[in-house]
Amino acid sequence: MTATAERAEPDLYRPERYVDGPPHALFAELRRTRPVYWQDIPGQPGYWAVLRHADVEYVSQHPEIFSAEAGGILVEDLEPDRLEALRGTLLSMDPPRHRAYRKPLVKSFTARVVGGMEDRIRAICREILTRVGGGEVEFVHDVTSGLPTQVIGELMGLPVADWDHIHALAERNTAGEGGTAAIEMARYAMGFAARRRIEEPRADITSLILESEFDGRMMTDLDFGRFFVQLVTAGNDTTKTMLSAGLDALLAHPDQLAALRADRALVPGAVEEILRWANPLHYFRRTATRDTELRGVRIAAGEKVAMYYTSANRDEEVFADPQRFDITRRPNPHLSFGFAEHFCLGVHIARLEGRVFFEELLAAHPVIERTGEPERLCSNLNNALTRLPVRLG
Repeated sequence: MTATAERAEPDLYRPERYVDGPPHALFAELRRTRPVYWQDIPGQPGYWAVLRHADVEYVSQHPEIFSAEAGGILVEDLEPDRLEALRGTLLSMDPPRHRAYRKPLVKSFTARVVGGMEDRIRAICREILTRVGGGEVEFVHDVTSGLPTQVIGELMGLPVADWDHIHALAERNTAGEGGTAAIEMARYAMGFAARRRIEEPRADITSLILESEFDGRMMTDLDFGRFFVQLVTAGNDTTKTMLSAGLDALLAHPDQLAALRADRALVPGAVEEILRWANPLHYFRRTATRDTELRGVRIAAGEKVAMYYTSANRDEEVFADPQRFDITRRPNPHLSFGFAEHFCLGVHIARLEGRVFFEELLAAHPVIERTGEPERLCSNLNNALTRLPVRLG
């Protein structure tokens, strides 16, 4: 293949490709012509991009073929120490270890248990909206970014005085200081765990974790630090994206916003459509553990496979008129929470936060208008806004 031909190949990897929004037209073309598509990476082995909904489900359902643990969840190959640290998180575990670590936590994240937090989440939303007030605001950081950290603080029993510090670390993590911010956050969590071990147990996730066995052993302070960083970072990034990108989608579709204002019973469905339309993560990686085949494409053992949720969520084989933003869409089997083994542990929290936040936002502000163009994170992983200037009236 000539250099000219290589340059002409569609590029799904380059982060700059996503600054103006996901390349949905390209995804649609590749779903039709090359739904399992080879993507090069400069300076290291490339990967297979899996673009169809059914194929993303298949890869998710077969961890014995497509491993999260072997190479991690990012398409870039990591240094051995970073990869080893990542393997200590649920996101990068395969069964049976993944099930052993996940099982003790599930009872704290059920719909019934999480539902008991609704009043507190509603109070937090009202506190944030009251503090922000009206007028011109930068919605991403001034409004949405504080909610997930405070909810996690409630779940884990963190001292209220520490919430701002944890929030600042989470924001630094998102802004590209992942190494140092994550280390600081892990150190905080390890100290917090050490203090809690000598106190009376409380009715929160921290006590549950410290009192439970994971894969036949108790969690160390280092294990707790890793789990804490994963929970805070994932909860902060994905929730902030859901809320800010959700408002952006509603403002771009005033008919849908008007329908939502007219009938608040549509809010849960709107949250699901927001998650489909603006899923917080573009992909997660797996690594083939043996030679296999997917949609007629031969994948060799050791090769990388990326499940593109951004493409799967607009698959024409699954969604009618997939490029339309429709808050009444039924059914809506989006894959933004993952699928099978790695279906998001915090799904009920995310849905509750989304529903309560939009109920409170619409009640507090009869008028919401853009005052400038939104700006996006330069990332091929995080489908996030960095800035959304609006006027709250």
